[in-house]
Amino acid sequence: MSTTLDTYQLLGRSGLRVSPLALGTATFGTEWGWGAERGEARKLLDLYVERGGNFIDTANTYTNGSSERLLGEFTRDNRESLVLATKYSTLRQPDNPNSGGPHRKSLFASVEASLRQLNTDYIDLLYLHVWDFTTPVEEILRGMDDLVRQGKVLYVAISSAPAWQVSRMQTIADLRGWSPLVALQIEYSLIERTGERDLIPMAREMGLGVVPFSPLAGGVLTGKYHRDDLTAPNAASGDSARKSFNASLGMVTERNLGIAAVVKEVATELGRTPAQVGLAWTLQNQGGTTPIIGARTPAQLEDNLGALEVDFTAAQLARLDQVSAIDPGFPHALLASDHIRRAAAGDLKIETRR
Repeated sequence: MSTTLDTYQLLGRSGLRVSPLALGTATFGTEWGWGAERGEARKLLDLYVERGGNFIDTANTYTNGSSERLLGEFTRDNRESLVLATKYSTLRQPDNPNSGGPHRKSLFASVEASLRQLNTDYIDLLYLHVWDFTTPVEEILRGMDDLVRQGKVLYVAISSAPAWQVSRMQTIADLRGWSPLVALQIEYSLIERTGERDLIPMAREMGLGVVPFSPLAGGVLTGKYHRDDLTAPNAASGDSARKSFNASLGMVTERNLGIAAVVKEVATELGRTPAQVGLAWTLQNQGGTTPIIGARTPAQLEDNLGALEVDFTAAQLARLDQVSAIDPGFPHALLASDHIRRAAAGDLKIETRR
């Protein structure tokens, strides 16, 4: 299943062509205690684009705005050839309650700020970043549609929201003739597979492309964590800061370290790195996903891009699936049971086409 960055795919039910791996730029800037200085960030973008990559992911508050500002500087000469995706709804001004949230005032102010920081007059893809259950969906969808009609945003999308809410929004947008959502950004990796219960099937049914973030689970799947890291370190910068951050999020557990160990075994068998195996699984396990890769150095980015060349055996995929398997929960486990299948269809053979 080897491919290349310039083998483009359509994003959801849109005609927008994007690379199979998106370049995440939350590492552009060092304001969060880790990341790439300006010169290194430029090298990362140049390397990605030289390989044929065109899908760039950022957000209005990544590295306190440095991510968007650096992208605005770096993309002056090739803006049209890139698909710039940014996000809104996270708090931009701690003392201003309306500088965050998904509502209309936050939406319009955030987009104007992003346009200035990105040094552009339009945003290719705008995500609602974090759902907060406070704003009527009609207000959000109408605001997004207004921005599309104004030409300031070309496509709209959503991140980190419940499946039932996303499907409801998509249905309302279709019925009202408003701009539909074309992408869904979720956390998805060998360590975090709960999106397989409802979010990913919903996205496919409703025409949203799936864009996984943290496909390497904050670096846990790269093999950099060990049992000593089950207790979060207290260092304040660099790798130690990132390790502390991930540990505080509950990413470093006995289960997750066990999954990482199997990833390492498969990587050794293939002559690949654990990072390449973790990314390749996300690419191949759920067709149509466009994972976001984040790197701090060109060497890390080179390594990540090698995931496009990984081919698993059926046995290797089965091992990875088994060690990372999740309980599908209700009603999925019930509906997949032999008892319900017999009750619903008996001995009938019914072929389904999707």
